[in-house]
Amino acid sequence: MRYDTVVIGGGPAGLAAAIKASENGGSVLLIEREARLGGILKQCIHDGFGVVRFGEKLSGPEYADRFIKELRRTNVQVSLFSFVTDTHKCDDGYSITYVCRDGMHTVQCSSIVLATGCRERTRNNIYIHGDRCAGIYTAGAAQNLVNIMGVMPGKNVVILGSGDIGLIMARRLTLEGAKVLGVYEAKSSPSGLTRNIHQCLRDFDIPLYLSKTVTRVFGTTRLEKVEISDVDEKMRPLAGSEQLVDCDCLVLAVGLIPENEIARDMLVPLDPKTKGAYVDQNCQTKTDGVYACGNALHVNDLVDYVSESGETAGIDCVKPAHKRKLIQINTEGKLLYVVPQLLDVNSDVSRVVMYFRASEELSAQRLTITADGQTIFTKVYNKLLPPEMERITVDFTQAASLRDLTVKLEDK
Repeated sequence: MRYDTVVIGGGPAGLAAAIKASENGGSVLLIEREARLGGILKQCIHDGFGVVRFGEKLSGPEYADRFIKELRRTNVQVSLFSFVTDTHKCDDGYSITYVCRDGMHTVQCSSIVLATGCRERTRNNIYIHGDRCAGIYTAGAAQNLVNIMGVMPGKNVVILGSGDIGLIMARRLTLEGAKVLGVYEAKSSPSGLTRNIHQCLRDFDIPLYLSKTVTRVFGTTRLEKVEISDVDEKMRPLAGSEQLVDCDCLVLAVGLIPENEIARDMLVPLDPKTKGAYVDQNCQTKTDGVYACGNALHVNDLVDYVSESGETAGIDCVKPAHKRKLIQINTEGKLLYVVPQLLDVNSDVSRVVMYFRASEELSAQRLTITADGQTIFTKVYNKLLPPEMERITVDFTQAASLRDLTVKLEDK
């Protein structure tokens, strides 16, 4: 079989990419490793999804269902319970081998959209010492137990990490009757959105402890207690600050890692700042015909922006190929990252959507974009927080030339 494009991943980014590719006349195969489409949204029963896109608060399953229904009205071919085992370049595009319940299949396509999402960092990623006991879960695993399987992971819970999923699980476990003893964060400021700090912790009187981390766990068969230590400004545990907290469950919400094993196998260059691929404004990577979108590109705050990047990739991946001219977008100042990192000047540059994060908490900042020293965009921010991603739309056609592009964040 041959398709115009193959989308790998059936979460919000993959759904949006497949729908747009099909609506723009492409033949599309969507490969998903789970039994149902929707990705992580299937277990996110809290609301807050779709505010930007639909102007209303939806739960994760409701948001996913709107795209799944839209997908069913297209000609997209869907293969569930399917795992990609090999991808390689061939004479007229790419060859993809995947395994499903029917056996092994190989298909050819002109382009590939990587919408593989991200995974959670585990205990091993952050080097927590101690016994190998039951009761230690990532936040996503705990969420799946509670929301999908109806199983409580524990009664007395310690949560490490103040990212959004950690905050949401603190509230969820409290609502289900567990006692959340505290949310511990190694950084000196919370990692989640401000609204989640208020709605998930303060509204439920759940304590938040900053500059503290879990350094050891104790328990023979089941977790019995954890060791909490203060950390310095470099997040290194301070000797002599240890204290023990009795608990039977430790939930880890210590960050997400974009899943880019397929991209690495294809030798697609990755950005060490985002852990995703370098892309242009069309979400095409440095490898022609390979696109990246959603959380596989960079970890987003809102699913609305995940869908937006999926649509961008889906629209462009079925267009006739053209010779690209890529210009590097440089950064200056306290910017954690900027996406896209490249600009294809041989493509449409009139409405380029860009995302960025500040590297630390800042106030009274000015973001400036210049092309060969000419200022083409500026915006003032009263406050910037690393957990809160910012989105801007830039018209690059007003620049006299597009050679030396720089995004700079500086004091107002």
